[in-house]
Amino acid sequence: MVKKILAQTYLWILLLLLYSPIVIIVIYSFTEAKVLGNWTGFSTKLYSSLFTTGTHHSLMNALMNTVTIALIAATASTLLGSVTAIGIFNLKNRARKTIGFVNSIPILNGDIITGISLFLLFVSLGISQGYTTVVLAHITFCTPYVVLSVLPRLKQMNPNLYEAALDLGATPMQALRKVIIPEIRPGMISGFMLALTLSIDDFAVTVFTIGNEGLETLSTYIYADARKGGLTPELRPLSTIIFVVVLALLIVINRRAGTSRTGSNGKR
Repeated sequence: MVKKILAQTYLWILLLLLYSPIVIIVIYSFTEAKVLGNWTGFSTKLYSSLFTTGTHHSLMNALMNTVTIALIAATASTLLGSVTAIGIFNLKNRARKTIGFVNSIPILNGDIITGISLFLLFVSLGISQGYTTVVLAHITFCTPYVVLSVLPRLKQMNPNLYEAALDLGATPMQALRKVIIPEIRPGMISGFMLALTLSIDDFAVTVFTIGNEGLETLSTYIYADARKGGLTPELRPLSTIIFVVVLALLIVINRRAGTSRTGSNGKR
């Protein structure tokens, strides 16, 4: 009984530490105070100011750059990671372990090491840094996470399904599209969401590959804003909107995954 109470207490303290900063940002997004922690009464002025044309042009540009880079990088890394996971899964045991270890190195490495490595690579190849290099960098560090998300689904899949599809006359591409992809789709969706979140959140890799052409993402905008001595108040409603959108997506995806799992169990 005591262990159960201690475990639940520990869990609630952990959740409080994780989510209390987010709750504070959400609460203070509904006040006009420029300084976080100074409540001046309920107001939605920061939200209206955020979407007023021309008021925060640079902030909205940074947001648009962040979203487009994240969507491109997440889509590309999901495709590359899924194909890579299928390739790794079909290797022999020793080769599979070796490639799996190599795939884990970028994840275990610090972001700053990945950023510096990509920066030196682009410089040595004479590639001018900007939007393209940021997208390529994000694809590079997101792909290993997608591989780790898809591999467990491949291990759970019945290995005879693919061979059965080929025996029944399907081409390898048809078997891939109609047999393997439906089986690994939940892993692909999880990998896409993880890649999307990592891309939006990234700073270390972005700052080394963004160049000096004036391109800004949300993370670099916040960093530059903080160095000026404070944060733009409109970042609070923007952070709240991003949190709510991501939370809604996760709820929808989890419900769909639960529904499909229940349906498959019913069929069995």
